[in-house]
Amino acid sequence: MNPLSTIAEISKHEGETVTIRGWLYNLRESGKLLFPIFRDGSGTIQGVVPKNAVAPEVFEAVKGLTQESSVIVEGKVRADKRAPSGYELDVANVQVLQRVPDNDPFPISLKEHGVDFLMEHRHLWVRTPRQAAILRVRAEIIRAVRNFFDDRGFTLTDPPILTPAACEGTSTLFPVDYFDEQAYLTQSGQLYIEATALALGKVYSFGPTFRAEKSKTRRHLTEFWMVEPEVAYAELDDLMDLAEALISSVVQRCLGNRRADLETIGRDVSHLEKIAAPFPRITYDEAVGRLQEGHARGALENKFEWGGDLGSPDETYLSAQFDKPVMVHRYPAKVKAFYMEPDPQRPDLALCVDVLAPEGYGEIVGGSQRMASYDLLLQRIREHNLPEEAFKWYLDLRKYGSVPHGGFGMGVERVVAWVCGLEHVRETIPFARTLHRLYP
Repeated sequence: MNPLSTIAEISKHEGETVTIRGWLYNLRESGKLLFPIFRDGSGTIQGVVPKNAVAPEVFEAVKGLTQESSVIVEGKVRADKRAPSGYELDVANVQVLQRVPDNDPFPISLKEHGVDFLMEHRHLWVRTPRQAAILRVRAEIIRAVRNFFDDRGFTLTDPPILTPAACEGTSTLFPVDYFDEQAYLTQSGQLYIEATALALGKVYSFGPTFRAEKSKTRRHLTEFWMVEPEVAYAELDDLMDLAEALISSVVQRCLGNRRADLETIGRDVSHLEKIAAPFPRITYDEAVGRLQEGHARGALENKFEWGGDLGSPDETYLSAQFDKPVMVHRYPAKVKAFYMEPDPQRPDLALCVDVLAPEGYGEIVGGSQRMASYDLLLQRIREHNLPEEAFKWYLDLRKYGSVPHGGFGMGVERVVAWVCGLEHVRETIPFARTLHRLYP
């Protein structure tokens, strides 16, 4: 019996006859030669079927295949430098499991399609080589993140998706009826993993988060995945070191394990090869100076005033000045979340950091040192008009053994968009949820 192989591992079987289970991606014909391209989820490979080298029924079966017909193929693996994968398959036999009918062909052909059409057929669009490559890079990024934290002694702890109160702000919550109570889909697991960090020292969570922002930008989804480490006794500089090491590790893993997929996507990997610690670090004050200078030179349309939060054009302008992610730290406390520790040198600033990816991809990490004082945290909760009763348990963390601690969140989809060089985050997740997209 021929060994079963995936296309990704075909190089291990050079000169052998193997069996591949997959689908027809494309078929070319040149006289008495057929050139089917097969895919199996791990990659694509071109087959060669000479009419005089196979049984007539095999030749006719291949010749009659339609796009996305499911097949089991037997053939000999042959090295070929001209082939995109470096190998071709001399087809000996093919078993057709299901032939897509001519009168109802696969709707996504090799021609160009509009984005709305592709999103409407996302369940089929993910089969195309570029989209499949993006999803494999996404999986590599997730695996790299988990390995990074697991190897450093972090414990994975899972926060709830249903929560009784807001974490970031009440205007972007999805309400859910929870029996006789009002609940919300989580905006972040952070508050809950602060509790597990004070139990376990170093923890992280990895799960879906939800933001009901009515945003149509290329950087926003209403449902996305976030990794959130939290560390007891960590201060702001510790968090910046951790984020820097995490991002560097993720990018290097993708370059090492997914270079072929990045090439399929069309990514210029020379940009990614520059990503290594240390990253540039600038204060919010320095960032404002750069933005105002950019406005004076005509590079930015609007003048940025001290005290505001950075918008997409501001982040794009700042990150374009560096070939690595840039860390902007110590924002005004009034534009950041209620739980951030104030800077002891300047209490109007928060001990926080945003990491902006180069090439205009914006914020990929946001984090802070958390407020350690019970009295100050209670004051902030009241200033933000948040329900004290819902945060009683969170205040308990400052009542019983409070210590300096902090963490950050890294949005997976934005990292995938940056690593893959994608224009829009809708391609970074199997089924994107946006302001006007809930199907399929």
